[in-house]
Amino acid sequence: MNSATVRNLLVRGMLAGLAAGLLALVVAYFLGEPRVDAAIAYEEAHSHEHGVETVSRTMQSTAGLSTGVLVYGIAFGGIAALAYCFALGRIGRFGARASALLLAAAGLIAVYVVPFLKYPANPPSVGDPDTIGKRTALYFLMVLLSVLLAVATVILGRRLAPRLGNWNATLAAGAFFLLVVGLAYAFLPSFNEVPKTFPATLLWQFRLAALAVQVTLWTSFGLVFGLLAERELAPKPARATAAAQATPVAH
Repeated sequence: MNSATVRNLLVRGMLAGLAAGLLALVVAYFLGEPRVDAAIAYEEAHSHEHGVETVSRTMQSTAGLSTGVLVYGIAFGGIAALAYCFALGRIGRFGARASALLLAAAGLIAVYVVPFLKYPANPPSVGDPDTIGKRTALYFLMVLLSVLLAVATVILGRRLAPRLGNWNATLAAGAFFLLVVGLAYAFLPSFNEVPKTFPATLLWQFRLAALAVQVTLWTSFGLVFGLLAERELAPKPARATAAAQATPVAH
């Protein structure tokens, strides 16, 4: 793959990330923001300290949310496009669209779902401020570990395929991934800082909304980028050859 193709795929990835960010923004606004408002109301009702609001809640839920999600979508799309350039042809004989969807599915699981199951998202008023640094560091450690394990799983599966066959190699590599993730879950610290009086329904609605945003982002990116990548990678029609064939030869 030459540099021009990589550059074109990078641009298309950023455009696909922008489109995916727009869809994720809609989900975040209609599913996530009402739960954030409810959590803030709970916090205000149970807190005796009232700080000064430097940025209004309206600004946070509109311009702030839009800027954050769209910028993240563009950056995410560019990084995913570069990963696509590296993975294309190395994960099997899949077409451009199928490779994009497989990359999106693997990215969703490795980058978000695996860390989410260990350290799920919490709404405002949930969590001890004294442990936020430790919780953040452990979350990103889990993301890094999950991504490295996903790459190692693909390499392991490819190396086992000639001896075990594709199906058995896939099962063995998947078992390796689950085993190491399970060990990480067991040995990494856990945090249970949800107040006893916090509504359980609200907590799970918030977490499901956060998961829905990520599913929307990754799925829509895979679909849009797959289409754009296929147009870039599909063989161009040989216009010059066709024109030469159409030109009558003088006798």
